[in-house]
Amino acid sequence: MHTNYYFLRQLAPALQTQLVGLKLMECFSQDRDELVMVFAQARGKLNYYRPFYLKATLRPDFSGLFFPEQVQRARTNSVDLFDELTGMAERGEEVDGKVVTGVRSFLNERCLAIELEDGFSILFKFFGNRPNLAIFQGDKVIDLFNSKLVEDNNLVLSHLDRPIDQSWEAYVQAGYDHRKLFPTFGKVVNAHVQAHLGKDEAERWGLIQRTVQQLEQPRYYLVRFEHKPTLSLLLPDDPAAISQEFDNPLEATNRFYSTFMGRNTLDREKGEALRLLEKRLKRTQAYIDTNMDRLVGLDEAGKNEQIANILMANLHQIPERADKVELYDFYRDQPIVIKLKPDLNPQKNAESYYRKAKNEKIELEKIQEGIERREQELAEIQEQIAALQAIENLRELRKYLKNTKILNEKAATAPNQLFKLVEVENFVILIGRNAKNNDLLTQQYSFKEDLWLHARDVSGSHVLIKYQAGKKFPKTVIERAAQLAAWYSKRRTDTLCPVIVTPKKFVRKPKGLAEGQVVVDKEEVVLVEPKGE
Repeated sequence: MHTNYYFLRQLAPALQTQLVGLKLMECFSQDRDELVMVFAQARGKLNYYRPFYLKATLRPDFSGLFFPEQVQRARTNSVDLFDELTGMAERGEEVDGKVVTGVRSFLNERCLAIELEDGFSILFKFFGNRPNLAIFQGDKVIDLFNSKLVEDNNLVLSHLDRPIDQSWEAYVQAGYDHRKLFPTFGKVVNAHVQAHLGKDEAERWGLIQRTVQQLEQPRYYLVRFEHKPTLSLLLPDDPAAISQEFDNPLEATNRFYSTFMGRNTLDREKGEALRLLEKRLKRTQAYIDTNMDRLVGLDEAGKNEQIANILMANLHQIPERADKVELYDFYRDQPIVIKLKPDLNPQKNAESYYRKAKNEKIELEKIQEGIERREQELAEIQEQIAALQAIENLRELRKYLKNTKILNEKAATAPNQLFKLVEVENFVILIGRNAKNNDLLTQQYSFKEDLWLHARDVSGSHVLIKYQAGKKFPKTVIERAAQLAAWYSKRRTDTLCPVIVTPKKFVRKPKGLAEGQVVVDKEEVVLVEPKGE
């Protein structure tokens, strides 16, 4: 939560107390994803009086602010930045940098700005894997730290505040989903809320309001979350989880930063493996739960074989071209209404129910087999987690990881764990979950004979129908896969959606394309109504 909106709200006034009236004397970078700012009271560039150092880390996998007591600038591989703010642009003269006039956060946004004289602002943007630093003059961006994030040139300072209706009425309208009203909660807060949610919506709303109050008047706790040091603004349920507690946001972020960056190699590699295993554990358990529900649903559905037997026993009572008939159910000793296809005679209708019964039996067997396999995997994953937690030696850890291939995602994870899986008429349909997952599906888990589908001209999931030797793809299976491709795309709400259908051998990914993007050399298009699972 060190870049969470609620923390930045507390950090801004604390930082303002330290910085207002100081001048930005230096800004330099010694690392591609880090920069250092030096604020001080001084005349000229050589003698600083009580400098205040700000170090910003802006890596895609980690971003944050650190306020060290001292920073030693290297003599080589160090470059000055933003000369227009520090006065370095004036060559041959000692010119002071811009004076800090304020520090502010932004409503419901993970941004922090240091305001300078003459209308300049330094904006720290902590957006997921796209953190950046932007220099503004007035409302307009005039410079970026990471110039590759070209969209940041379009940021408008006065538009960064994000008002959100967070009333009870809005909560009801959002379907009682607090994440739509409080998108800035983040993982730690959402995990806390989810752990305490009751069934009564009024009680849930009360919990959310109490959580917001804690976030707005917090203390700061250094804890471990998902096996990593984490800064939390909420008191953990287990007091033993607290490493340290603070009442000053500057001290809290410094201690968190030092702890996070100072994690030893054993902790880091073990934590990575444990997070991966717990992700697989959750995915496997979800598969078991979903298929147990399917098993119950199939078991409780109308018994097709019994219906077929009832029809065969009463063929003489069924009128021609009827769409339904009421007969005596000798299995349950009561009348039953059976749906019929008017274009089939009574015997053909019975045969249709026998086919359904056969497919139902095959599906039941496959589901049971799948559940048994996942239960074995679940036990193995639990054993691996227990074994990893007990390891306290780096060499032993690496040997165990190598032998078990835990870090080998493809070897350790089956396709139905990585992708959404649907079975239609015994054909397997795989559906990508996101852009990166789409690439994995299309590039590593497909063969040239597979059929590839994607909603045309919009972003969406890659969909594969797995080829079966000697079998043609039935039109009904292609149509169902196309409906899924349409559903998992931005055309979900359209009445009809055009979907590309082509053998995988006509799909390629040239070097330089973004995640999820491909080139299709030959295609057919079908129009379908978007339908989910």
